[in-house]
Amino acid sequence: MAQRRADMRPLVVLRPEPGNAATTQAARALGLTVHAAPLFAMAPVAWAVPEPGDHAGLLAGSAALFRLGGVGLDALKGLPVHAVGAATAEAAQAAGFAVAETGEGGMEPLVARLSPGRYLRLAGERNVPLMPPAGVEVDTRVVYAARALDLPEDLAAVVQGAVVALHSGEAAGHFSAECARLGIARGAVALACLAPRIAEKAGAGWQVVEVAEARTDEALLALAAQMCQTVCP
Repeated sequence: MAQRRADMRPLVVLRPEPGNAATTQAARALGLTVHAAPLFAMAPVAWAVPEPGDHAGLLAGSAALFRLGGVGLDALKGLPVHAVGAATAEAAQAAGFAVAETGEGGMEPLVARLSPGRYLRLAGERNVPLMPPAGVEVDTRVVYAARALDLPEDLAAVVQGAVVALHSGEAAGHFSAECARLGIARGAVALACLAPRIAEKAGAGWQVVEVAEARTDEALLALAAQMCQTVCP
């Protein structure tokens, strides 16, 4: 484990479980002082399983769908998966799916490269609208939902002066609202964001907003570790 410096800022991790525990553990291995505060609780929702033969492939924008999709996923294992990133691809393979493609820049670039056909997108209740190219049709089915949680009031003082890791646009928007509710001064909070869209959803007024070089947890933690050491309180 890396040695902690006394002057390092703490890191607050807001992503839901089970990802929060993994990110927190990895951050502590880097020598960071970490506070875990999931802002969402994930739960499955009932969904109608479509006819697999009507689709050319499965679009997967989150590893959570393979954990929360339920038994309906079994009927779809013959569809090749187009995964938004490495973690989602790994979850697909662990669930028994074959991965045809692994993206790294979000769902839109992945969809833009699809061959003509109809694709099944399994997603969360709050999902990013897609604009598929000509000849590509996307059939979206919601298989899980995220319930927003309050930021613990006893963390307000920690957040004001911390680096906060944001893994999604939904977390960015909810965290912004929670700061307003708890009276946390944005100018004392530094944000480490997984993607540009997340930084946009967070809004303005923060002390510093930085975006990871790649859409991976490793890249986000590398950025957060650097910010914990170099961004002045």
